[in-house]
Amino acid sequence: EVRLVESGGGLVQAGGSRRLSCAASGFSVRDYEIAWFRQAPGKEREWIAHIRDKEDLKDYGHSAKGRFTISTDYANNTVYLQMSRLIPEDTAVYICALDYGLGYNIWGQGTQVTVSS
Repeated sequence: EVRLVESGGGLVQAGGSRRLSCAASGFSVRDYEIAWFRQAPGKEREWIAHIRDKEDLKDYGHSAKGRFTISTDYANNTVYLQMSRLIPEDTAVYICALDYGLGYNIWGQGTQVTVSS
């Protein structure tokens, strides 16, 4: 079964850092594009970053540039999102998604990140 499970969320103070994990099963993170999105209450889902490792491709949305880093860990078949210099506006549910050939059609359940001021 193809599956994504996020972890690493929690409460963090403004200015702090947090690393989120997206553990994959049923496929190799080396072979597909995986993205991180986030959704805050009352707001639309926002694309944060994606990675396509076999093409050495990474890209970031406006909110993430210069503060967040996406990476893959082949040994653990996991995609990470390292977040730094967090601000209260980063508070959201963070969700990873897999492009399994028809766009982002496999989604995790998400992990809550809350940034206190």
